[in-house]
Amino acid sequence: MGPPYGMGDKMSHAGKTEAPDAQRAVAPPGPAVAVRRGPVGPAVVILVLTQLMFVVDTSIVNVALPDIGHELGFSSAGLSWVVTAYALTFGGLILLSGKVGSMIGARRALVLGVIVFVIASVAGGFAGSAGVLVAARALQGVGAAMAAPSVMVLLMGITAPGPQRSRAVAMFVLAVGAGAAVGLLAGGVLTQTLGWQWVMFVNAPIGLLVLLGAVRNLPEMKRRRTSLDIGGATASVLTMVALVFAFTSAADRGWSSALVLGAFTVAVLALVALVMCERRHPHPVMPLAFFSSMRSAGPLLSMLVIPAGQVGFLFFTTLLTQQVLGFTPIQTGLALVPFTLGLIATNQLTPRLLPELGERVIGSVGLTGLVLGIAWMAFVAADANPSVVTVLLPSILLGAGAGATFAPVTAVIMHQAPAEHISAIASLNQGLQQLGGGMGLAILTSVLSATGGLGNGLGPTLLATAAFPLAGLVLFGVWARRIPAPGITPA
Repeated sequence: MGPPYGMGDKMSHAGKTEAPDAQRAVAPPGPAVAVRRGPVGPAVVILVLTQLMFVVDTSIVNVALPDIGHELGFSSAGLSWVVTAYALTFGGLILLSGKVGSMIGARRALVLGVIVFVIASVAGGFAGSAGVLVAARALQGVGAAMAAPSVMVLLMGITAPGPQRSRAVAMFVLAVGAGAAVGLLAGGVLTQTLGWQWVMFVNAPIGLLVLLGAVRNLPEMKRRRTSLDIGGATASVLTMVALVFAFTSAADRGWSSALVLGAFTVAVLALVALVMCERRHPHPVMPLAFFSSMRSAGPLLSMLVIPAGQVGFLFFTTLLTQQVLGFTPIQTGLALVPFTLGLIATNQLTPRLLPELGERVIGSVGLTGLVLGIAWMAFVAADANPSVVTVLLPSILLGAGAGATFAPVTAVIMHQAPAEHISAIASLNQGLQQLGGGMGLAILTSVLSATGGLGNGLGPTLLATAAFPLAGLVLFGVWARRIPAPGITPA
């Protein structure tokens, strides 16, 4: 992989154009895999399907919430836990699970996680009470947290740097970017045709397909015999759980709630403890070198704010289509198809452009598309009589921007980590996305309430949503560096 975090600013090329080939040195090898080899196509498909399953599950239940609440007797406040329980365990455990995955092997961690996820999904489908469903959703998050970091670790391990890895990362990004929209559409169809239980049951056949494909096509990564950072692991779980809980609760209880303020206090104290533990441990759960310079921290922090903008866009566009335009759940899902099509189009084009233009240029263009697409939708929402066409057009631009954003940002983040920290950076990358989505939605929900609610506040709220990808544009555009050609890195 590339140079360790924190070393990039000391290189002679920092902030400049790439050095000539004659002045480049051979790059360190990526993570080692088992001797077993074969075509990478089926393995990449299995990994992308795994990631899609986890991302879809963050949104597929949203459309089914009214039916779930009516049948299982949820209170209005309690219903939010159907969504929150999954995000809480997924985001809270992901740093720890990445470390465990590097110790037991990435493929083994993925298989175990998917097994837990499938069992929890079936249990949720058969749930006869609110408590059982919330527990099943929390267990789904545990399974997703166990498996998700291994997806990127295996993807980096089975592909060679260059066009092959760019195509694989583009497919991974397609699953991440389109998963939320696919979940809304699938949730609407399943709820209206088969019943809300099938938003849970649908994971069983997909999960079984993933397990079969993993056993047949995925090699095992080299396990790292290191001691488990107990203090850092405990502090990381407390930090992530407290932050996810605080942000998701703030949307319902308000920022001044004693429970929310208490959760933020716990998060700050746990974060301080995490830093103290990681400074001393030889094998930390979260290496502090990731944040030693803005060259390494900038792209990482951009992955915190970019999902906040996308989640906000999808959430408030759903409110616009259902509450203002009167769409059904299925029609709402169909209205987001242009977003998905725009994402697919640029996602397929991005790997071809990266060798010529580089990650910073493509990512910055994509982020600009995100900002303009969300701002455009803000003006549509502010219109007294928005039409279907005016909703679809900014969705296309936003999807195109997302398709050009996530692949370059992900590639830069993963490239900068040394081989021994691939699992840790994959976990942190996904943890930041989970945290960013919850953070953005909590903040923007408060903005909606302060600006007049659904009647007059959707336009200003969507305009505020555009501030998140704008921050990502600054963080990534200023500090990201182009990945050198395959097999070489600046001397």
